[in-house]
Amino acid sequence: MAIQWYPGHMNKARNQLEDKLNLLDVIVEVVDARIPVSSRNPLISDLVGSKPHIIILNKSDLADPQEVKKWSEYLASEGKFVISLDAQHKTNMDKLFNLIKEAAREKTKKLEAKGASNPTIRISLVGIPNCGKSTIINRLVGRNVAIVGDRPGVTKGQTWLKTSQNVQILDTPGILWPKFEDQKVGYRLAALGAIKESVFHADDVALFVMDYLRQNYLKNLVEFSRLPEADVVNLPLPELLLEMTKKYGMRDDYDRMSMFLLNQLRKGRLGKINLEKVDA
Repeated sequence: MAIQWYPGHMNKARNQLEDKLNLLDVIVEVVDARIPVSSRNPLISDLVGSKPHIIILNKSDLADPQEVKKWSEYLASEGKFVISLDAQHKTNMDKLFNLIKEAAREKTKKLEAKGASNPTIRISLVGIPNCGKSTIINRLVGRNVAIVGDRPGVTKGQTWLKTSQNVQILDTPGILWPKFEDQKVGYRLAALGAIKESVFHADDVALFVMDYLRQNYLKNLVEFSRLPEADVVNLPLPELLLEMTKKYGMRDDYDRMSMFLLNQLRKGRLGKINLEKVDA
C-alpha cells in the first residue's frame, strides 16, 4: 500500500514560507525524536539554504534515550544546531531560547554594530504535521496562541507571534512533501500520527510496526501482546495480530486492534521506542 497525502494548504504554506525567507534570521525545524529522518521534510532543507538552522528533536520523552543521544550527535556533526525537547512538559525551553540567540549571533552583532539595541530575532518554526510544533510555540510565547491537536492538519495559516525575549515567530502549517521515495517513511509517519488515518490501512501500518518491534524491541512487543514470547517470535505477523486481537477481547476485529496498537505506540505506552536508528 502506497501512502501519499499532500493537501492544497500544505503547498500554499510552502510557497508562503519561501516568500518570507528574506525576513527570517533562523529556521527552526521540529522533528519527531522517534523518527528524526523520516520526519524531516526534504523541501524544508532546500528552502533553508545558508540560513542558521536549528533542529528540535521533539517528543524526546517518548523516544529511546540512547537513540536520541546518537541522533543529536549525528545531526550536530552535519553543522546543525540541535536540541532535544519534551515540549509537552516544558523541558529545555530556556535552552531553546539561548540556542536561537546563539544561532542568530552573527546577524545580531551586525545590527548592534549599526546601533541597534537588543535587536529582534525573527524565526520560523517549521515541520511536518503533528510533530508538536504548536505546543513548542505556545511554550515560547507563554500562552496558548497556536491551536494544538492530536491529529495532522490543525494549523491552517501563517501568523507572526511575539515572545518575551525579543524573538518573533512565524507559525506555519505542517508541511508534508508530495511523494515518499521510500515507503517505509510513509509507514513511520502514519504510525506516529503525521498522516490522516483516512489515507492508510491501520492493519498494514500495525504489521509494519510489529515487524520492527519484533526485530528491535522484542521485550516491549511481548509485554504489550500478552502472549508467550515463543508465539511473538514465531507466529506469522498477520496471525500474531489476530491472536493479540483475541487476547485483548476484540474477537476478530483486527482493524480496531491495529488502531489501538498505533494509539498506544504514539502515547509511549509500548515503552520508549525509536522507529528509526542512526546505525540502521
